[in-house]
Amino acid sequence: MAMTEQLEERLGQLLRTRGLTLAVAESCSGGLICHRITNVPGASDYFLGGVVTYSNQAKAELLRVPEATLATHGAVSAETATAMATGVRERFHAQVSVAVTGIAGPTGGTPQKPVGTVFIAVAGPKRVEARRFAFQGGREQIKAQTAEAALTWLVEELAP
Repeated sequence: MAMTEQLEERLGQLLRTRGLTLAVAESCSGGLICHRITNVPGASDYFLGGVVTYSNQAKAELLRVPEATLATHGAVSAETATAMATGVRERFHAQVSVAVTGIAGPTGGTPQKPVGTVFIAVAGPKRVEARRFAFQGGREQIKAQTAEAALTWLVEELAP
């Protein structure tokens, strides 16, 4: 079994053991997190669903990210990731959610937010937290690192 498969299985075990449900909102990872979660047989026990919101309009309409947040902080920001995590958790009535937004490249980077800048947010019943990551490599590598970091954070968050 590959290392990445073990991570998804561990996440599933933690969610199942604790009786929690999960929803996912993705942007720069393009559905890779949901793909990995659903690679585990029986994921329907805890995984309610996910959305890929690539455009600002989709973030606003589907996840209720305030347009003021997008205008003020940008789509790639801790504030937007936090709003995405909160929005998807509410939309799916899940106890836990994760959201990612970033710049996978090769274009789109700026000096303040270079290619590889990714914000990940995890929302639970009691709190929402966002973190900034700086990944390296090409587009597919950045997407893979984003999914790995999001799943790792969820496992760390849920582990006893």
